[in-house]
Amino acid sequence: MLRIAVPNKGSLADTASAMLQEAGYTGRRDPKDLHVIDPENEVEFFYLRPKDIATYVGSGALDVGITGRDLLLDARMPGAREIEALGFGDSTFRFAGPPGRFSDVDDLEGVRVATAYPGLVDGFLDERGVAVDLVPLDGAVESAVRLGVADAVADVVSTGTTLRQAGLEIFGPAILQSEAVLIGAPVEAEGTETLLRRLRGVMVARRYVLIDYDLPAQLVDDAVAVAPGIESPTISPLRDPEWVAVRVMSPRKGVNQVMDALYAIGARAILVTEIHAARL
Repeated sequence: MLRIAVPNKGSLADTASAMLQEAGYTGRRDPKDLHVIDPENEVEFFYLRPKDIATYVGSGALDVGITGRDLLLDARMPGAREIEALGFGDSTFRFAGPPGRFSDVDDLEGVRVATAYPGLVDGFLDERGVAVDLVPLDGAVESAVRLGVADAVADVVSTGTTLRQAGLEIFGPAILQSEAVLIGAPVEAEGTETLLRRLRGVMVARRYVLIDYDLPAQLVDDAVAVAPGIESPTISPLRDPEWVAVRVMSPRKGVNQVMDALYAIGARAILVTEIHAARL
C-alpha cells in the first residue's frame, strides 16, 4: 500500500483532506484518527504534525506526503523531494526589523534574527554568505524585537499589518514563496504516479469549467479566439447545417466575461458546467 502523510491540523489540513477526497480517496471521518486504511485504493493515511511530515517522508518511513514548501525546506531532510505544487496554502516569508535600521540582507551580519523556521532561514542566509545568531521561536516572532530577544525577525507575511503593529518594517528580498506541495521519499513507491495524476485532475477541475454553446458555423474561428480551451474545442454538427455545437474547457476565473464575449459574437444557449474530476 502507498503510505501517505497528511497534515492533522493547521492551515493546510482541511484543504489537503478535501483534495484527497475529491481525488477519490477515503480519509478519516473522526478528526482524532491518526491512521486510516483505504483498501479500495490501496493507500494508508497517516495524520501527522505538518512540521514532521518532511522528516517521515525523507527518512523513507512514509512514501509521500502533503506539506508546505516552507516546512520541507525548514526540515532540511536530504531524502525528501518536492514532486508537485498543489495550488493552495500560499505564503511569503520576509525579513523585518526596526524602521531604518536594515535595508538589505547583508545588514543582518552578526545580529540576532528570531524565526519559527530556523532551517529555512539558515539555508537562505548561508547561500548569501551572511552569518547571524538565529533565535528559534515557536510562533509570534513579531514580539521578539520589542522584548529584546532579537534585532530582526523572519516570518510569514500576508499584508504586513501584524509586523507594522509591532513597530517593524519589511526589508530585503523575499526569503521564499511557499505553498502546499506533494513530497516524496528518496525512492518512488508504487502508486505515487496514480496519486499524482489524481491530484493533478483535482487541480484542473478546480481551475476550469466546461462551456457548451451553439453557434453559426461561419463564426467558429471568432469564438475559438475568445475561448481556445486547453487543446482545442470539440465542435459537433447540429440538425441545422448552418449551426454547430461547441464544447470547450475554460478557466473558471473570468468565465462570465467569456460568456459575454461569446454571446456578443453570436453564440446562444451558453451553459457552464462544473468539472468534478479530470485526467489530462
